[in-house]
Amino acid sequence: MGRIIAVANQKGGVGKTTTSINLAACLAEKGKKVLAVDMDPQGNLTSGLGIDKNTLEYTIYHAMSGEINIGECMIVHPLEHGLDLSVLPANRDLAGAEVEFVDAEDPQHILKNLLKSVKKKYDFIIIDCPPALGMLTINSMTAADTVLVPIQCEFFALDGLSQLIYTINLIKKKLNKSLEIEGVVFTMYDARTNLSLEVVENVKNNLDQFIYKTIIPRNVRLAEAPSFGLPINLYDSRSSGAQGYRDLADEVINNKLYAKL
Repeated sequence: MGRIIAVANQKGGVGKTTTSINLAACLAEKGKKVLAVDMDPQGNLTSGLGIDKNTLEYTIYHAMSGEINIGECMIVHPLEHGLDLSVLPANRDLAGAEVEFVDAEDPQHILKNLLKSVKKKYDFIIIDCPPALGMLTINSMTAADTVLVPIQCEFFALDGLSQLIYTINLIKKKLNKSLEIEGVVFTMYDARTNLSLEVVENVKNNLDQFIYKTIIPRNVRLAEAPSFGLPINLYDSRSSGAQGYRDLADEVINNKLYAKL
């Protein structure tokens, strides 16, 4: 049965969508069957995987609202290249969900109920959460087995993290008793600066959570890849960014946490 990982941080610009895109692609490159789920109305995961979000007839919004079934909005193998990676896309239509779904029956479990029908078909389901702790993020965490938290190597790295962990623990208590924190991954690491090193040490000393050994470097090719609609392992397979996400994929596959799930 597939493992559902929500990639979340309410702080924007920390590499959340970049991590969702490239972790999904690198897991698929390693022979895993992967579904990437875009739960951010900005639709950046969708476009970062080569899909024109502005021309979509159906998105995950239409599946969540009950207009269609999940298969009707799923885009199978948009990248080809032999990767077994499919996408549940999103665009700005999803922005209204925060308000529209409030009055729905059991609104926190809409995504979980949707994914039930396909979970067994995938090794990993990667959910890209919006940079906020609203209804869409709550749905994502309620559906997930674990939460992966990207942290940018910058001065305010720990800001808001306590609120995120509090939210995760609250969802675990009230909505999803099996939810665990997958781990923390550092992004945008610049080996040329003392600050990046200090941030990593500070977080390690102050955060009582599992921290992945892989540190994703600040990399020009990583920043360029989304504009070409490609994950880094297809855009520049030999770049340091591609190697970083391959290493992260290996760690995720071998995470001992899954033995408990």
